[in-house]
Amino acid sequence: MEHVPFVYFSDVAGNPPHLNSAECISHVRPYYRLATDLADQTSARFNFITPNRCHDGHEHISPCDTTEPANNTLRGDTWLKQNVPLITQSQEYKAGGALIIVWDEAEDSGQFSDGPIPFLLLSPFAEGSGRAGYSNSIHYDHSSTLKTLEEIFHVSPLLGAAADPQTNDLSDFFK
Repeated sequence: MEHVPFVYFSDVAGNPPHLNSAECISHVRPYYRLATDLADQTSARFNFITPNRCHDGHEHISPCDTTEPANNTLRGDTWLKQNVPLITQSQEYKAGGALIIVWDEAEDSGQFSDGPIPFLLLSPFAEGSGRAGYSNSIHYDHSSTLKTLEEIFHVSPLLGAAADPQTNDLSDFFK
């Protein structure tokens, strides 16, 4: 649960946080339910998805299944190839969705140990409309993602570094 921040919010998991609280159970749902929610068009307006430890790309993690490759990057890529289409082919995504795929950290060591961190935005409303790539030279960081989500969902006050006027939001990625 270390990569699911909402289990630490008192308004979701209680105070002190407890994963078995009714509020937490109703809002922090198992990933396997998303396919049904998308098919029934009943998914939440915001869904935070994190792969399990075997598929999140972290180094030095063993496969969960003996049929999976030992290479962590290949397992993470395979997970994305299997799961991204579930979202991007849904009516809810096509009607106004955005899928943000962001890594939580750079390489553990070597040339890229301090970044850059991969970030992908897929949306019918993104620059390029999913048919052409888009990039820029604006500096973004994790707070940029937080600031953008807080702006979209009208969360205030902005939290942490997202409140810094120097933090760029991701509005440049949208048409």
